[in-house]
Amino acid sequence: MGQSISSPPPATVTRTSSPSSCPMRDTPSTGCPIQHNNPPVAKSSGGCPIDHSSLNTLNPTNQMPNLPQTPIYPQSVALPTERTMSSIPRVVDGETRTDTRQTWEYPSPQQFYNALIRKGLDTPAEHVETVVEIHNFLNERAWGEVMKWESRVAQEGDEEPHLARFKGRPGEMSPKARFWMLAGWLLPSRFNTEPPFDRHDWVVRRPRDGTEVRYVIDYYSAPSTPNGDPGFALDVRPALDSFESVQQRMAVGMDNVWEELREKGWGKSERGGTQQAS
Repeated sequence: MGQSISSPPPATVTRTSSPSSCPMRDTPSTGCPIQHNNPPVAKSSGGCPIDHSSLNTLNPTNQMPNLPQTPIYPQSVALPTERTMSSIPRVVDGETRTDTRQTWEYPSPQQFYNALIRKGLDTPAEHVETVVEIHNFLNERAWGEVMKWESRVAQEGDEEPHLARFKGRPGEMSPKARFWMLAGWLLPSRFNTEPPFDRHDWVVRRPRDGTEVRYVIDYYSAPSTPNGDPGFALDVRPALDSFESVQQRMAVGMDNVWEELREKGWGKSERGGTQQAS
């Protein structure tokens, strides 16, 4: 929990590779799947492709403008306009009580490409479907990590939590990311020195009492897997906005420490018994 990865390092990361159908499986991972090599000087590079600083009208639930479905210059190939439904439940009209489970909807490849061009990121149109697939895949994994945290505080009979709203913050490094960057600078042989390529803040609402909990998600590139799949690492955790979140973070941190000690065989004698203080 926290940063999720296939084999958690000290920072508790969740690493994941691209989906099996993804054409990027044969391409080495070197960071964000969006090409940032030649962005305009006037605009920042990296992070989420949506321009969250726009002066246009933004949707308050996701801080994004209404994205058109029409082709835009210099698009060279036609892109699908169909949107994919996610598995992430959403709050509709202030928590409507209906029997229909409503979920967030991902942007279509055409909308995603328009957002890239709007931000000034030079990404070939023929690669956009791949980028969208990875984008959606990582968000599904992030929601899975959020649910692990939520399961620690859930009570019997609770309804499923919802993602109430979210915001991309690619230009703002979280305090935890800054800490690990400092650790990497001091001990580069042990800690990662690469910053996250994106950050999201997700606000989750618990239907039981309407409590809202902010989660911070840092997205990192990770080494490719042995079979060549590009790797990504997600650091998902509740923000330290409440005493409950502080307790959760501390409890998970201690669990990780004890698990690491158990894996190293701490507390066991040479004969396999447990050592006890005399």
